[in-house]
Amino acid sequence: MIITDTHTHLYSEQFNEDRTEMVQRAIDAGVSRFFIPAIDSTYLSAMLDLEKTFPNNMFLMMGLHPTHVKENFEEELAFVKQWLDKRDFYAVGEIGIDLYWDKSTLQIQQRAFKTQIEWAKEKNLPIIIHCRDAFDEIFEVLEEVKDNKLYGIFHCFTGNLEQAKKVISYNMKLGIGGVVTFKNGKIDQFLNEIPLEHLVLETDAPYLAPTPYRGKRNESSYIINVLEKLADIYKVTPQEIAEVTTQNSKKVFGI
Repeated sequence: MIITDTHTHLYSEQFNEDRTEMVQRAIDAGVSRFFIPAIDSTYLSAMLDLEKTFPNNMFLMMGLHPTHVKENFEEELAFVKQWLDKRDFYAVGEIGIDLYWDKSTLQIQQRAFKTQIEWAKEKNLPIIIHCRDAFDEIFEVLEEVKDNKLYGIFHCFTGNLEQAKKVISYNMKLGIGGVVTFKNGKIDQFLNEIPLEHLVLETDAPYLAPTPYRGKRNESSYIINVLEKLADIYKVTPQEIAEVTTQNSKKVFGI
C-alpha cells in the first residue's frame, strides 16, 4: 500500500527534535511520498536538507505563502522565480489568499497569487492553493486565469458541496486532511457525493492533526486516520483509498 501525503511541512521547527524518527514512522506506516510546500525564502535551506536526507521520498514545491505576502513581497517573489528557473520543482505552492490573519494585504495577496499562477503555467506545473476565509476571492482569481494550463490541488479543503464542485471545475483536486475527522468538520457529510478521483490525501503537518490527536502536533504518519475515515465515508477498503488517491497525486505532480 503506497500512501501519498500531498502537503506536509516536514521542515518545520516543530520537528527539530525528532525529524528523522518522525519521517521513519510515516514510512513504516506506508507513506512513501511526501510533497513539501514552500512558505518563504527563509525555509528553503531546511527544505533542501530534507530532500538530501530522503532523496527518494521528498518532492519539493516552490512558492510564496499568502500569509507571508508582506511589504517585501516583490523581493520574495523574485526569490521564487529565481529558484523556479534554477532547478526542478513539482508544483508552485503553497499560494493563494488568506483573509483570516490580515485583510489589509488582500490586494498584494491577489497580485502575488496571479503572478505565481502565471509562472506555474509557463512551466507546466500544478498550483497548490491555500484558502482561508477567502473562497470568493480565490474563485474570482481562478475565473480570470482559467484555461487548459490551470490545474493543481485546493489544499485543506473545508468548504461545502457547491464550493467543492466549483473547485473541481477549475481542474483542481480537493486536498483532504485532518478536518474530515473533526466532529464539526462538516465535509464528511457530503464527500461521498464527490467521486474519489477528485481527492488527494494530505496532513498539513505539523498543523491540523486528525482526531484523536486534534490539538497536538500533527505528523505524516497520522494520515492513516484520514485514510481510514475516507474508507468509512466511501465504504471501500483503506487500500483502495490509498491506491486511488496516490494515482490522483501522480496525475497532478507527474511523478
